[in-house]
Amino acid sequence: MVDYKLEFWDKILPRVQKPTRYLGNEVNAVAKDLSRCLLKVALAFPDLYEVGMSHLGLKILYSLINDHEQWAAERVFMPDSDLEAILQNEAFPLCSLETVTPLAAFDLLGFTLQYELSYATILQMLRLGGISLLALSRGEEEPLVVGGGPGAFNPEPLADFFDFFMLGDAEETLPQVLSFLEQNRHLSRAEKLRSLSRIAGVYVPSLYIPDFDQHGSFLGTTPLHANLPRQIQRAVVEDLDAAVYPEKFVVPYGSIVHDRLVLELFRGCTRGCRFCQAGIIYRPLRERTPAKLKVLAKELVRTSGYDELALSSLSSGDYSAIGQLVTELGMELAKEGVALSLPSLRLDSFSSQLAEQVKQVRKSGLTFAPEAGTQRLRDVINKNISETDLISAATDAFAAGWTGIKLYFMIGLPTETDEDLEGITALVRKVTLAYKQAGCRGKPRVTVSVSVFVPKAHTPFQWAGLIGRDEILRRQNVLRQSLRATGAQFKWHGVEPSLLEAALARGGRELCAVIARAAELGCKLDGWDEHFSFENWQQAFRDNGLELAELAVRQYALDDPLPWDHLASGVTKSFLQKEYELALAAKVSRDCRENCLGCGMSLLLEGKNGKEGKGACHDARLD
Repeated sequence: MVDYKLEFWDKILPRVQKPTRYLGNEVNAVAKDLSRCLLKVALAFPDLYEVGMSHLGLKILYSLINDHEQWAAERVFMPDSDLEAILQNEAFPLCSLETVTPLAAFDLLGFTLQYELSYATILQMLRLGGISLLALSRGEEEPLVVGGGPGAFNPEPLADFFDFFMLGDAEETLPQVLSFLEQNRHLSRAEKLRSLSRIAGVYVPSLYIPDFDQHGSFLGTTPLHANLPRQIQRAVVEDLDAAVYPEKFVVPYGSIVHDRLVLELFRGCTRGCRFCQAGIIYRPLRERTPAKLKVLAKELVRTSGYDELALSSLSSGDYSAIGQLVTELGMELAKEGVALSLPSLRLDSFSSQLAEQVKQVRKSGLTFAPEAGTQRLRDVINKNISETDLISAATDAFAAGWTGIKLYFMIGLPTETDEDLEGITALVRKVTLAYKQAGCRGKPRVTVSVSVFVPKAHTPFQWAGLIGRDEILRRQNVLRQSLRATGAQFKWHGVEPSLLEAALARGGRELCAVIARAAELGCKLDGWDEHFSFENWQQAFRDNGLELAELAVRQYALDDPLPWDHLASGVTKSFLQKEYELALAAKVSRDCRENCLGCGMSLLLEGKNGKEGKGACHDARLD
């Protein structure tokens, strides 16, 4: 019998450039005796260690599984090119970090589907792990492969490679899945999948089939059996205080992208930005209480040794007790030498009072996201903030002692014109002027970061298309020229990755063959410039009779069946259609905390727990 751990540590690890990525014995890592565990799960993040170890969802699942005495969760990430080459040359399988166990020896292999540019990497990890790429080709002894995360809300481009997907909050679904697998090890692979499909939030793609008319036009995705639901509803955790949250973070030996503690204040958002997929798929708004957060913070600091804790959510400033929490928690952490940071703030939730409170604990750069340069376009995307909000927030921050601000914008939003681009430069000038008006000397450090709008499934803009390569380059150049005189630093997102993201984000199962071909051509780690090959992706599309650029700019009609219609976020398609029509008319919708807009989320919760539909989605919010 091969001693994989001994061979890896003695013969392979000394030859890699960054061995700290693969040690698996970091502080708070959990290495159980797998021979004594009834269920073994490999948590796979299809990116490098530095990225995967920064992901909160992975930490939550790692804790959830390992807290169960007879379950074991271990981590695996995509190896960098040096280790990948060694594994291939030595015919050594990709293994987990904690016990250096081959992926094929696990019962369940779970991938985080965080972004579309990781899709080819998933196939490379399966290949390195010796696991059959196609779900229908896997033998009884191979692990079940599951995917979860944002990508699970349109997993059709990956449908051929996964046994099942989990939609929504894994804290709700995963324990049910694992309990079933533990108790039914004797069942065949097919029987397991049929039974798993009965769990809320579980989607088994092999039990559903896309339909086409005689001309090849897509008609929808339908179940193969009458007892299967036509639409799979996502799972929702209603009480975050009662939900699992790790009290011990694995502490890396080397640096990672976000090397700090993270405390999730709440999940969901009520703002209704029309471009934002997270604002839809994480509804409804659910908050942790300040008391719970302080207990978690104290334990995390005690068990980790970190000197920074970030208060994280889609918009941390919207937490109903943010002032109280920052003041009280900040004072407690300061005694331990730990700084508090707020990485996600909305302009209209940032005040002079909050600026002073945050200033007491950490005075680093602030990031705000106006998203668009004019009020008209902010109304289109339902970003209910004004120029006054931005200037007020900047002035308060400068007055409190900040010298640097980063501003996030998008280009290519529906109905955008050059006047909207000029509005970005005008806003930057006013922010710079606010620095002087706040009584500060010198010049502020203003960074303008501009990404390309990519339409996503389950949003009001899911019917829109990307603006196209030439137009993206033109608009980036317009901004580059106009921002030079402001002194702001300009950062922009690459055109080609945006095109690929757009093509994959709203595709169907026809893209399975494309992704498989891209992996054959060597595509992997496409979020990294040094690995990304647009030419190989273009070839993969053409080899399957498709054009990448055409799919990226494709627009859907409002009555078109969509590849993800059989997967329910809880927000109805009719609500999204209404929001899209309001967007094209540049009309705003109110924050749903003010009045229920009838998105459908309350109906999902009503079906789950018997509450009255109207307003039920607000029950978990602090008032």
